[in-house]
Amino acid sequence: MVIRVYIASSSGSTAIKKKQQDVLGFLEANKIRFEEKDIAANEENRKWMRENVPENNRPATGYPLPPQIFNESQYRGDYDAFFEARENNAVYAFLGLTAPPGSKLQALFCFLVWWLNIITSLLAYLGSRSPGKAASMNHKHSALVILKKDSPLLLQNSKIILISKDIGLILK
Repeated sequence: MVIRVYIASSSGSTAIKKKQQDVLGFLEANKIRFEEKDIAANEENRKWMRENVPENNRPATGYPLPPQIFNESQYRGDYDAFFEARENNAVYAFLGLTAPPGSKLQALFCFLVWWLNIITSLLAYLGSRSPGKAASMNHKHSALVILKKDSPLLLQNSKIILISKDIGLILK
């Protein structure tokens, strides 16, 4: 899938130029494949963009202004929608793309899955040590570390040891 950004190369508006540079710079910096479609130099691009921006995304008067962003022929939004997605770390979803391995979104998801697995394992372990009592942890000996997904747990001498190539953690 190719992202298409409709721009105006000869816009007299500095605000439009800045917005266009912001979108294109972000895409380049994040190595997201895209095509620039110039509506100022190509009448077909201008006509296509104007016809394919949905009615509910068009201004009350006049035509939609660049930059307008599409994934192939699917409309994704204008600069304001792009900016909001970027502020919320949701640009890949906004563009209709899968986040690449190692991206912030994927790393956050892996961390949350890992952390939920650890909490579940700890509560199950602590609950099995004192049946009938609420499971609790002594925070004096606990710590939060970020490990790779699926780090194994090892129980040894009433201690929970997290094993990882990168780091180990002992919880009493």
